[in-house]
Amino acid sequence: MIRISPIRVVGPDNEQIGVIDTHEAVRMAQERGLDLVEIVSDSRPPVCKIMDYGKYRYELSKKEGKSRGHAPELKEIRLGRSVKIGGHDVQIRVDQARRFLMAGHKVQITQRFKGREMMHKELGIERLAEIVDQLEDICKVEMAPRWMGRQASIVLAPDRNKVDTAKRKIAAERAARAELGDDVEVDDDASLEELEALVEAQNLADAAEDDDDDAVAAPEQEEPKGKKKKGPKDDRARNPVDDELASLLGDE
Repeated sequence: MIRISPIRVVGPDNEQIGVIDTHEAVRMAQERGLDLVEIVSDSRPPVCKIMDYGKYRYELSKKEGKSRGHAPELKEIRLGRSVKIGGHDVQIRVDQARRFLMAGHKVQITQRFKGREMMHKELGIERLAEIVDQLEDICKVEMAPRWMGRQASIVLAPDRNKVDTAKRKIAAERAARAELGDDVEVDDDASLEELEALVEAQNLADAAEDDDDDAVAAPEQEEPKGKKKKGPKDDRARNPVDDELASLLGDE
């Protein structure tokens, strides 16, 4: 309830009604089926507006919800559960990080280390550095590699100027393709939500595999002497990262 009188009144269409008695302003609002709302309380006389207060609150809540929905968030992308993750899978995650950064979100990229991989942490750190190099055209490093248990993480933040430059370049490329009659794919909020769901599923799958690794494994049966372990049928079945780790760890 507005206790001060007189007040400066603004009409529902932002027209200036002027300084009038508060009771008169209330009467005017009621005649129109609207409310009298104080919008500037620290001025003398205070400024009030005739409006639909319920509609005003609804519109305000919609704007606040939309603003929160697009607020920058920290998105985590895990590079599998081991440094043995393949190069193709790494590139998929780099592309995912790029889309988050272009949308204005920060990205935490996490590299897990399994077993004796902790003896060669440089492999994971080098991979994180390579990812930074691939994304440096749109981001900056907010947090250098930090260790927590058996994992190392970096945090990348979008560089506004670089992102704007990248968006202009993409827009120009799309316009050129459109002139040639090529189909142009446009990323929207819906596709970004799908990406978030996909990344969350990836992270949950990696976490589930980590839990399996932490479980007590059954003792392995000794193989008969003289019997060699079966190896891959050919080089196509070998993972180059496995070979590098085996060499560093002294495995035959």
